[in-house]
Amino acid sequence: MRLKVAVLTGGGDCPGLNGAIKWVTKSALDPKLAEKRSISFEVVGITEGWKGLIEIDPGDPKSCDRYLKRLDEETVRTWDRYGGTNLGTSRTNPFNPKNDRSEILIDNVKKLGIDALVVLGGEDTLGVAYKLHKLGIKTVGIPKTIDNDLTGTEYSLGFDTAVNVIMEEIDRLRTTAGSHSRIFVVETMGRHAGWLALHGGECSGAYIILIPECPFDMDVVCELLRERKGREIHYSIIVVSEGAKLSGKQEFLRDNKIDDFGHPTLGGIASFVANEIEKRTGFEARSLVLSHLQRGGTPSAHDRLMARWFGIAAVDMLLNEDFGRMVSLVRGEITSVPMKEIINKLKLVDVEKYYDIERYNGRRSIM
Repeated sequence: MRLKVAVLTGGGDCPGLNGAIKWVTKSALDPKLAEKRSISFEVVGITEGWKGLIEIDPGDPKSCDRYLKRLDEETVRTWDRYGGTNLGTSRTNPFNPKNDRSEILIDNVKKLGIDALVVLGGEDTLGVAYKLHKLGIKTVGIPKTIDNDLTGTEYSLGFDTAVNVIMEEIDRLRTTAGSHSRIFVVETMGRHAGWLALHGGECSGAYIILIPECPFDMDVVCELLRERKGREIHYSIIVVSEGAKLSGKQEFLRDNKIDDFGHPTLGGIASFVANEIEKRTGFEARSLVLSHLQRGGTPSAHDRLMARWFGIAAVDMLLNEDFGRMVSLVRGEITSVPMKEIINKLKLVDVEKYYDIERYNGRRSIM
């Protein structure tokens, strides 16, 4: 029996995606493993995520050349060394109620002879995979989000590298902050979950960390800064998640744009906090938005290892016909969970367990 498997990446790019694609391909096509299996594989990559499966014309060779990439062990040999996604990605939602193109996608899957899809993405991308599974398309998911906010798994690809980027950039910023006796407010990604800001801030020794799960009071922020100034410390680093909110207020929006999944574009919280600090305390403050820097660069050792484990596990799931499920890490072990259990159930920071609401920082007690 021969199984044609298509791999695609959706949503924002991040380090670790290429590694997972590599290990899906190598595990599926490994000649020694093939001798022990009753199933053989053909692996193709879909470019530009769900958009590629919608826009491809299966009967047009030029269209197929654009949106299909045949994957073999030689092609993917070095992919795990590089960030981003060599297949390309998009934020296209085939089930967008304003422009539903799911029937086109399903028809194209059938015309292309694709037997199963391996989908790498976050909640939105995997939500599409789950809907397709319910409609009869065989799907397997691999968790990817630098926010690390997917339920059902302790780890999602890209998180460790992003935390390292935050740490490295703040390390560089610290010399400037100290030289000018300034306060720097650094804005990280994190729409609903503060894992990036919390871990990045803890690793870099930030004085204050503001996260979406705990609305903050500017009076408290300013008082904490005044206390620090009195200890002859001439600068401070504040890390703030893009989704952090003032008490009783909504998130800060960068503009009025809404993406294909109905999400607004967040941004502006760091600038607001820096301006309020200057206005209320007279301390010189600047803001810095790390933005897409957090998605860039080569994957860390941990992301390369997790990409390998997740990619191999995805092929095991194909062989075992564990469709409609996502590879996951639970208590340090690789397993899988039903995709229906991760939809609309984000993994948020447990404030009581991990956050100090008086210091606006990580807890200093682990008991």
